[in-house]
Amino acid sequence: MQALKWLLAIVLFVILSGCEKTPKNQLEVIKQKQVIRVGTLAGPGNYFQARNGEQGYEYELSAEFADYLGVNLQMVPFFSLPEMFARLNSGDLDLIASGLSYHPNRTQLYRFGPSYRSISQKLVFKQGRTRPRSIEDIDKPITVLAGSSHVLTLQALKQQHPSLDWLAISDMDEEELLLAIIDEQIDYTIADSHTLALFRRYHPTVSIGFSITRGEPISWVMRNDNDDSLYALLLPFFAQLNKTDVLYTLEEKYYGHISSFNYVNALAFVEAAHEVLPTYQAWFKKYAKNIDWRLLAALSYQESMWDPRAKSPTGVRGIMMLTQPTAKQVGVTNRLEPEQNIRGGADYLAKLLKRIPKRIAYPDRTWFALASYNVGWGHVNDARIITQQQGADPDSWADVKKRLPLLIKKRYYRKTKYGYARGDVAVQYVDNIRRYYDALVWLDENNALDVTSGK
Repeated sequence: MQALKWLLAIVLFVILSGCEKTPKNQLEVIKQKQVIRVGTLAGPGNYFQARNGEQGYEYELSAEFADYLGVNLQMVPFFSLPEMFARLNSGDLDLIASGLSYHPNRTQLYRFGPSYRSISQKLVFKQGRTRPRSIEDIDKPITVLAGSSHVLTLQALKQQHPSLDWLAISDMDEEELLLAIIDEQIDYTIADSHTLALFRRYHPTVSIGFSITRGEPISWVMRNDNDDSLYALLLPFFAQLNKTDVLYTLEEKYYGHISSFNYVNALAFVEAAHEVLPTYQAWFKKYAKNIDWRLLAALSYQESMWDPRAKSPTGVRGIMMLTQPTAKQVGVTNRLEPEQNIRGGADYLAKLLKRIPKRIAYPDRTWFALASYNVGWGHVNDARIITQQQGADPDSWADVKKRLPLLIKKRYYRKTKYGYARGDVAVQYVDNIRRYYDALVWLDENNALDVTSGK
């Protein structure tokens, strides 16, 4: 009997202990499982798989939040907005981080966290058609994603424009809609400004008619229930990010190089990638070694537009535009011979990469090396010193990028070791190469580069 009493006591203790450890709210569940589950629409603006693993603006932002909570991140990519919201409703997701804009019609079901950036919605059509400049100019249905904020925008607009018509579909994603514009399968769509900026790098024939909305706040989305445990942490989390410049750094990393768009230049690059690049592609691959050959090719296009006989007024020559001293340093005897010049340019870029302090991680060390290719490591390092003197991070390209243009101002460059430099040009130089590189990556990974005429 005594043994039975002890057994019952033990069982009761286990039951009560289990009850005490049962999580009471969303945050406790996350802490117990040591995982936060975040949903996002797959794509270059949110989340994608790259050579170095998972990347994307929303992925990195979510990883910061997971670190803030002291748990692991489980990023769950989706290709459908309704499916993603359904998973959030069911409790399979803790929140959605997908660049979604706030809309009052969604507040009955969902709660929006603090706004961390803003976008606009653009009416999109194909270059060559008559440009619509207002809702009145739209003569065909607008095709948009089902469940998107674009549908909500159109519903509001229809009150003032009764003839406005649209088609909401769920079997395509935002990028597929933009491709359908190019293929003339649809006439119009609506795209968010940040998504469109990324897409137009390699598809310049997608054109903007007009802005349908402006300054829309972007936020994370959670279920609108009585559980405030996780929601309450969003405000201090984003406040901390603003203090540490994390948001600025992410914005620069993913969007800082695409703030401007030039249709003629973008179209010329895409055409050259199909018609000229195949002649030299094999040499870029051969001599790039530890450098991504597409980065080397993007650098070459910025320097010479892949013209092996290019020459500048200052005497730099060839497809990688090498100076005479640099050519001698890397063993190039004929700067007009493209294979030699590509090999020399690759070797020189590799040397610059080695000069960058080892503590500087990729991709920042790559951007520092590219700036050095243009203006010299000495001047780049001068800008890093100014950055440190101003209390910013000299190992962050986002911070140094803001100070490089100061090298054209006497009150700054007179105190530096290497003096005056066109730091503003170097910044634009790096931004251009990053745009070309992004485009080449997309074209290559989508098998859109013609190599039939390659060496």
